[in-house]
Amino acid sequence: MITRVLFVLAAGVTLAACQPAIPDSGPDSGTGVGFDGTFEQQQQQRDAALAGVPAPSEVSSAPLSASGFDSSANDGSAAATAAETARVLEATRQGSNNGLGNNAATNSGISPIQASPSNPAPSAVDSAGISRENNFDAVADQRTIGDDAARIAANRAAYEVIQPEALPNRADAGPNIVAYALSTKNAVGTQIYTRVGLNKARKYDRACSEYNHADQAQLAFLEAGGPERDRSGMDPDGDGFACTWDPTPFRRAAQG
Repeated sequence: MITRVLFVLAAGVTLAACQPAIPDSGPDSGTGVGFDGTFEQQQQQRDAALAGVPAPSEVSSAPLSASGFDSSANDGSAAATAAETARVLEATRQGSNNGLGNNAATNSGISPIQASPSNPAPSAVDSAGISRENNFDAVADQRTIGDDAARIAANRAAYEVIQPEALPNRADAGPNIVAYALSTKNAVGTQIYTRVGLNKARKYDRACSEYNHADQAQLAFLEAGGPERDRSGMDPDGDGFACTWDPTPFRRAAQG
């Protein structure tokens, strides 16, 4: 029994020795992606390179130039800070070529506008006023009331009234479906005329399919001798109305 336990322990130690070492990924381990303590520094350097400024690790601790802010001359008091700020602004303003905003190369050669409360007020622009067409004084200089009266009289003299004339009679114009509709009294489908023959439905479909509108079919029906005669079979029920033509709209329009 003891031998078996020792054998199991020995096998476990052997397997543990064969396992690869797992690196420590903690922040102080110095290994691992993003946990080696340099990630923030690399990110700052990358951001600085994209912005075109020196990386934080490359910023010099030397004081700024005479035109910059000299922190060594500022003891932290409000008076010292105000004095240093005034000195920097004065150094920036001096010189037409060195002062910010005064360099012709940076402002397309146009002199900058110096905004100041002491500048004179801009001159007021006079209102254009009303147009000459609506200004009585301006129009009076061009023409007088007498001139306007003469112009109105000339327009009246040239005005011509054309009297209406009667419409000419349409002689020999053929059948009129409007006049025919008003001359009938029977309803659609009421037989008035005798129709004989065979294959009325087939003749009706063939004859009516030749026309795009029922008015055209009715006009052709009247020109061919309708409503008394119907050689083409366009009025198989004998009501006097060819195909799908209906006189009702014309009757209602006449009644008004």
